[in-house]
Amino acid sequence: MMEKILSQSIRVICLGGMTLGMTAAIAQEASQPLQRVEVTGSRIRQVDLETAQPVQILNQEQIQKTGLVTVGDILNNLSSAGAPDFSRSGSLTSNTEAGGQYVSLRNLGSNRLLVLVDGKRWTQTVAGFTDLSTIPSAMIERMEILKDGASSIYGSDAIAGVVNIILKKNMEGGQVNLYTGAYDEGDGRNKDFSLTYGAGNDTASLMFGLAHTTQGRVDTQTREITATSYGPAHFGDGFGAAPWGRIRQVSPSGAATGFNQILNHTGDWTGNGVGANSRNPNSYHTYAGINEDKYNSSQDMDLLSPNKLDTLFVKGEIALPKDMRFKTTAMYSQRESTRTIAGYPLQSTSQAKYPVYIDKDSYYNPYGNQVAGAGLGQDLFFYRRTTELKRVTENENRTLHIDATLEGEFNFRDTAWNWDIGYNHNKVSGISRDSGNINLLTLKRALGPSFMNSSGVVQCGTPTSPVPLADCTPWDILGGPSASTPAALAYVNTSGAKTYGSTINSATANIGGEVWQLPAGALGVAVGVEHREVKGSDVPDQFSQSGYSTNLSGLPTYGRYTVREAYAEVNIPVFKGQPFAELLSLNLATRHSDYSNFGVTNNSKASFMYKPVKDVLVRGTWAEGFRAPTLDDLAGGGSQSFDTFLDPCDTVFGEAARNSAVAARCASGFAGVRGTPANFRQLRQAGTPITSTNGDQSLVAFNSGAGNSFLSPETAVTKTAGFVYSPSFLSGFSVGLDWYNIKVTNRITAISASYVANQCFREGNANFCSVIQRDPVTGQINQLSRGNANLGEVETEGLDLAINYRFPRSAYGQFSVRSETSYTDKYRTRTTADQEWNEYAGDYFYNRVKSNNSLDWAMGNWSANWGFRYFSPVKDQCWSSTVECNMPDAETASFGTGANKLGSVTIHDLSVGYKTAWNGRILLGVNNVFDKKPRIAYSTQASSSAVDVDQLLDRFVYVRYTQNF
Repeated sequence: MMEKILSQSIRVICLGGMTLGMTAAIAQEASQPLQRVEVTGSRIRQVDLETAQPVQILNQEQIQKTGLVTVGDILNNLSSAGAPDFSRSGSLTSNTEAGGQYVSLRNLGSNRLLVLVDGKRWTQTVAGFTDLSTIPSAMIERMEILKDGASSIYGSDAIAGVVNIILKKNMEGGQVNLYTGAYDEGDGRNKDFSLTYGAGNDTASLMFGLAHTTQGRVDTQTREITATSYGPAHFGDGFGAAPWGRIRQVSPSGAATGFNQILNHTGDWTGNGVGANSRNPNSYHTYAGINEDKYNSSQDMDLLSPNKLDTLFVKGEIALPKDMRFKTTAMYSQRESTRTIAGYPLQSTSQAKYPVYIDKDSYYNPYGNQVAGAGLGQDLFFYRRTTELKRVTENENRTLHIDATLEGEFNFRDTAWNWDIGYNHNKVSGISRDSGNINLLTLKRALGPSFMNSSGVVQCGTPTSPVPLADCTPWDILGGPSASTPAALAYVNTSGAKTYGSTINSATANIGGEVWQLPAGALGVAVGVEHREVKGSDVPDQFSQSGYSTNLSGLPTYGRYTVREAYAEVNIPVFKGQPFAELLSLNLATRHSDYSNFGVTNNSKASFMYKPVKDVLVRGTWAEGFRAPTLDDLAGGGSQSFDTFLDPCDTVFGEAARNSAVAARCASGFAGVRGTPANFRQLRQAGTPITSTNGDQSLVAFNSGAGNSFLSPETAVTKTAGFVYSPSFLSGFSVGLDWYNIKVTNRITAISASYVANQCFREGNANFCSVIQRDPVTGQINQLSRGNANLGEVETEGLDLAINYRFPRSAYGQFSVRSETSYTDKYRTRTTADQEWNEYAGDYFYNRVKSNNSLDWAMGNWSANWGFRYFSPVKDQCWSSTVECNMPDAETASFGTGANKLGSVTIHDLSVGYKTAWNGRILLGVNNVFDKKPRIAYSTQASSSAVDVDQLLDRFVYVRYTQNF
């Protein structure tokens, strides 16, 4: 199916590229002045590439030396990049973004970073995320990372910065890239193949490319540290519901009560045993929560989920009369990702609104009427993980981008001007299919009345009112995997699907040039308008919406809005060539945006460049920014979610254990919420108390992600100041230091379950208590709603240091060093203006210092690169107040009192390249040369294991071959 779709898409794109016109570069004569170019962060074309904004550039050679194949992985290794919003290690991620790659600059979130390709907006999901994996790295000329607010130039989302990916413009001949690499264990094998070919002349040219990339699966069981939820030191913690039936009585309210028994069985937590006769009441023993009566669900989950990406690319340019050019780019990408997680931890109230019990008239009920005697039977509350049915989600994501631009140049009053009009079409569409969940309607029939018929076959119904065998299959659910039949599993299994899509169409017009000459240079201006339409949907199938499945039910999302925008930018040269003022210029910009859903917003920017002498550049920026609510923010249907959270009222690991005020709120029934019993313990899904400050998944599904049509845009103010020193006496050397401060107000945030509970009980905010309910007997939270809100502020501040030096060529070759270091002084949030800030800097994910450093060497046909990545120490959550908690009282972390400090990490990478005589190049590399092993981190994003797998796993060896022809 995929090959058919891709084949059709190849024909469509090639036809579209030829129909819209071939891209042709107009060659610049040697006698002409230096070409003026547009640098990310400004619309004014200029000769001088120095800007008032800090811009980091990665060229194709630097990209290849990372040893990484996807744009997302490459950008996530930047020193200024934080933890991505979604990760390949997050196998429990259930949204449509799963399988993609996203970048969170400054840890401000991927949807506060604007992604451009050749200066044009790239695709976004209904939730506002741009999947960078859809852009093949082999087709990139360079990447420009603007670390500054730019909403006045580009509009919404450019709060943390802008990533502008510049594709190859044209080429003569072709290039083939082949890449493969894997971890020492032989897993996680990545492969990349790309073919690029171009032809043309000064009048017209066409470039074509295709790429195929795969990222292999990594299994948790291949490494001891990832084989269980919390590592070898806490073996058994995190084990959950077993594949053997556990039973309790049913209270009048439908809750579990009375005895607590589990089926006798051989084997252990791997689920590899055989269950006893489930109909015999003597086949059960009292459930005490021992490991043998639990299951290690980590063994069935992906540590890193596999991905596959196919991309087609066409780019053309043609010269037209009157100094005009027509350019067009078309790209189609299809990504397939698969996530595998353990079978469902099924219980009678998996869906609280549709409970399912083992009927007292079921043939397989050990306490039913057919065993205990007529009229003596009772319904049973059950627990059972369906290990026979792993849950698999396959996400097929398609991205289409087509743009067409007509541009030209002219002179007016002896000054240079340029203009362009363009159309930009971006579309994301896909379907997500899942299997392995349980149909509760058929489950209720399978566990309902049944009997053994005269043929010795167990049949649904009763002897006097049988259900045809073709219409119902009874299930011995308590007997475990050894008692399940393929027919019974097929009967209760259900598959689901949801379709999703997002389309962004925009029309733009820009003009810029030099108004007149001032003593210090030309006064440059740029103005433009844009009309953009955004629409999208995310629609689960009808059965998934119904709530009669163990799959998380959700409602559909539909949305649409339009925006009209206009901007103006002016660059004012003030001084040039004066004493102590070699250069002084000002840049001013403003943008007016009119949204159909919330109204008008205006955002402006002011920046300066000052050179007291030729060797020193001082720069600074003040910029307003904003982020418009996404379609999902405004109209999201919401869905059920089994949230991992820590109940602050837990008397051992919660805040109630350390804070008397919190304990009092929990016990007294604060703000209408029922009080908790004495010595209250939060329970895991296995029915036992939690064992660490990690908490556990909720016992029932909470409601999450519902849209809020009253949301207003986030607003931000970005301030930067810095300098670049390039001494003339030391050719090839430069050092730059930039300070930044970004403050986001009116922030749009998806509130977590932990946040809601903490606001109610820890902070005493009664507004949040209204969405919480507790069980009147056990005190467990059995209802919690969370959604989106304009809630408070986030602020971050720090420094970026860049050092580059290209040594003079010597008999030993050409050496150069590069260093990019980011220091985070503060990263803090607060809910309201009168609350204390919650500081995250120095906590896990929020390293105070991240540094990328490399030494390059080249001599003849040989080259080599040695690099090291440094991550400063971080505070992680403690296991408990006395275990893995080396800072129990010294500091208060963002997650509460007490922290476990994890030391710094340094990872070394090495690559060696050789240029062949036949115009090829071989690159052999090793990332994590010294095989630094992953470490336990309880704040990790990994769903299956508590390891910082996104930072490192083990040694990774790769080889790349490039052939030009």
